[in-house]
Amino acid sequence: MEVDPATINAAALVMPCARLHETLEFFRARLGFRVDAIYPADDPREVELSGHGLRLHLRRVAADPGAAPRLRVVSSAVSETRELVAPNGARVELVPATPTRAPPPLREDLVITHDGEGARWVVGRAGMQYRDLIPGRLGGRVIASHIRIPAGGPVPDSVHFHEVRFQLIFCYRGWVRVVYEDQGPPFVLRAGDCVLQPPRIRHRVLESSPGLEVIEIGCPAEHPTRLDHALALPTAALDRTRAFSGQRFVRHEVAGARYQPWRAAGFEARDAGIAAATGGLADVRVARRRGDTPPAPVPLTRAGELLLLFVLAGEVSLETQTQTQTQAPERLRAGACVSVPPGAYARLIEPSPALELLEVTLPQT
Repeated sequence: MEVDPATINAAALVMPCARLHETLEFFRARLGFRVDAIYPADDPREVELSGHGLRLHLRRVAADPGAAPRLRVVSSAVSETRELVAPNGARVELVPATPTRAPPPLREDLVITHDGEGARWVVGRAGMQYRDLIPGRLGGRVIASHIRIPAGGPVPDSVHFHEVRFQLIFCYRGWVRVVYEDQGPPFVLRAGDCVLQPPRIRHRVLESSPGLEVIEIGCPAEHPTRLDHALALPTAALDRTRAFSGQRFVRHEVAGARYQPWRAAGFEARDAGIAAATGGLADVRVARRRGDTPPAPVPLTRAGELLLLFVLAGEVSLETQTQTQTQAPERLRAGACVSVPPGAYARLIEPSPALELLEVTLPQT
């Protein structure tokens, strides 16, 4: 016997499909199935559904296959995915109940992306539109997404959580109303505000302004989003000191934030409090020009896993140099994003008076 039936946790019918979104809507809207998990959130490839005593696992493929669907069996007795073949030829995927998701090897790249004409947007979870800020995602270690909801209004979201190591939500433009597990009633994130979403904290997006745009940064790059159909938000409990996998929820508001000198003359920054809440795993700051001091070049030195800069307002030039060549300065305007590899020589020069930057670092590797 390949596996003890007592160790099987769940089973689902695997249905490969080329048009994942349309197939999902067919089973959800027309047949009443509910979504239990979806991943990755920005450009889904896998969706778990349940209903009417049946579990389905939709899997996006390049073309609809002619073969019959497979059976996907989740077992606590296996450590890696295997395939079984029944006497009638049916294929059975045997997958571990708690798959090991070791961080992929970190890829060292200088990545620069720009907003505007030519930017690629895709439809992701809950109908939101996603733009990938770090194509290649440093080998799968980090995802940085520019997310927008053009129409605004109620968001078709459900209570859910993410299996992540780190996740930041920064409100770039507009506003969004959200609610979090054990953090009190719903509240509004406005432009300049951000939250740290600790691993597995339940939350829900309720509504947004037209033209909402947020920046979401998380690791690993691909992680499941799982729905919690049993929990209602807001919860009766209020525990703002609660730890979720060793991290505390943070809500940082631009209103009333204190600015301190940044790493170069002529700049100041506000600390979002995320280093303290994550035990030093990550650090998030918003930097801006100070009008009373001539700006000095801003050195960019990455010592850990990630050094990311997103231009929130104004513009600035990026000067880079590798061991073999010096690149001409590149002008970065609002919506541009830079990821700096370790050991690279890079600095910011010629900032406009209105320059404002979001800086995210992951010091630990």
